[in-house]
Amino acid sequence: MKETVPEKKNFDFVDTIRCISMIGIVLEHNPAVGNDIYSNTFDTFIGASFIQLFKFSTIAFFLIGGFLINYKFQEYNSLQYLKNRFKNTIRPWLFWVSVFMVLTIIDRYVAYRKGGDGLLVTHFFQYFLGLLNHALFYTTYWFILNFLICITILLIFKKYLYRIWFGVILGCISIVYSINLYHGWFITLHSAALFGFIFYLWLGVYLNKYYDKIIVFLNKTPWYLLILLGMMSFGFAIAESFKLLDLGSKDAYNTLRISNILYSFVIFSILLKIGNIPTLQEKLQPRKTTFGIYLIHYLLISRFLPLIFQPLKLDYEHLSIWTNTAILLIRFLITYSLSFIITSLILKTRLRWAVGQ
Repeated sequence: MKETVPEKKNFDFVDTIRCISMIGIVLEHNPAVGNDIYSNTFDTFIGASFIQLFKFSTIAFFLIGGFLINYKFQEYNSLQYLKNRFKNTIRPWLFWVSVFMVLTIIDRYVAYRKGGDGLLVTHFFQYFLGLLNHALFYTTYWFILNFLICITILLIFKKYLYRIWFGVILGCISIVYSINLYHGWFITLHSAALFGFIFYLWLGVYLNKYYDKIIVFLNKTPWYLLILLGMMSFGFAIAESFKLLDLGSKDAYNTLRISNILYSFVIFSILLKIGNIPTLQEKLQPRKTTFGIYLIHYLLISRFLPLIFQPLKLDYEHLSIWTNTAILLIRFLITYSLSFIITSLILKTRLRWAVGQ
C-alpha cells in the first residue's frame, strides 16, 4: 500500500523563527574577545547574559530543519532527496568553503611577501591540508556538514522516524555531550559533537507530524507561564555557565548544556506561539536569504572585519564589558548587513545557486 503523503500547509512562522535564529547565530559568532577575560563577577554575568540571550539559535535551527524535511522524507526516496540536497545545500557550501580557502591562501601569501611565515610557500600541500581541516571542522562551515550527516542518519533509519524509542536513543546521545562538559571524556569542541544534534532534527520532524496538537496546547498555555519558564531557564543557563567556569571549563557556554537545551525549548515554544511576524518576512526575506547569510557571514568575520578592527589596535582585555559589548554589536551589524546585501545581490544573478536558490 502506498504511503500517504501528508497535506502541505502554510508555515510562515518557520521563516520567522529561521530569521530570528540566524540573527542570533551571526551575533554569537561576532565577539572580539572571550567572556573569560573579566575578573569580577558582575562583568562576567553581564557578558554571560548577553551570550545566553540568543544561545537558543542553533538548537532552534535544527528543530526548524527537521520540521521542514518531514514532507520531503515522505515525497522522495533517499537518493532523490540527497540529490536535491546536493543541488541546494552541498554545492553552495562547497563553493563558499572554496572561496574562504582561496582568500585565506591569498592573505597568507601577502603576509609571506611582507616577511611572514613561509609555510604556505615551502610546504604548500601540508598547509593546504591543514587549512582544509580547519575550514571543515573548526569554522561555522562545520555545522552545514554536521547538518547533512544528521539528515543522512535519519534517512538511514527512516522507518523508525516516528518511533518514540528512536527519539529517546538520540536524546540520550545528546545528553552524553552535556554530561561530558563536566567530566571531559572527550574534547568539547563543536566539531566533536558529531551526533549531538541529531535529536533536535528528529524532534523537528516529530513536531511537524503533531504540529496541530502542539499549537493548540501552546495557544492554551498562558503567556505569563511561558515567560516565567523563559526567565527561569535563562537564569539556570547563566548559573550553569558560572559552574562550568568555576570548574575551569574552556567551553562554559556550550550549546549542549542541559540548561541551554531547556532554554532553547522554551524560547522555541514562545516563538511558535508568537507565530509569523510579517515585517521580518517582508524586509529580510528569510526564505531566500537565510542560507546565503550563513554561508557568507563567516567569510566576512574572518577576512573582512580584521581589516577594520586590527588597525584600531583595541586592547579588548582592558576595555569595559559595556565597550566590548558595543563593539560586538557593531561587528554584528556590519556582518549581518553586508551578508544580507551580498546575498540579495547574488539572488539577482545567475549565481543564485550559490546561496541555495
